[in-house]
Amino acid sequence: MHSGPGYFEIQADETARAVRFYSEVFGWSFSEVKGLPVEYWQIQTATSFGGLLKRPAKRPASEQGTNAYVCSMEVADFDATAEKILGSGGIVALPKFPIPGKCWQGYFVDTEGNTFGIFQVDENAG
Repeated sequence: MHSGPGYFEIQADETARAVRFYSEVFGWSFSEVKGLPVEYWQIQTATSFGGLLKRPAKRPASEQGTNAYVCSMEVADFDATAEKILGSGGIVALPKFPIPGKCWQGYFVDTEGNTFGIFQVDENAG
């Protein structure tokens, strides 16, 4: 049996700012979950579910390696999505590059200091 990610979580210093960022960039829906020991929001994407929680510990310092799995979202238009990310307060972590014969990939940092990727499928990339 094969297994893969079935749920993802994003940590945030300011949950309202993170909700705004991911809603603007990817159009995700958020609903607050009450009664948990930590501030928590359920995320609904077009194809999956996740969670957004108030960061329970201090954010890692800048320029350090990622201490988590990094998720990449498939997008229809890399450049248009990159513009949305930058316009919503995100920054480039690793600029757009080709994965020959597969896609265009790039990495960004959200408003909460979390690294994530986007990719656009393109068999002619390279």
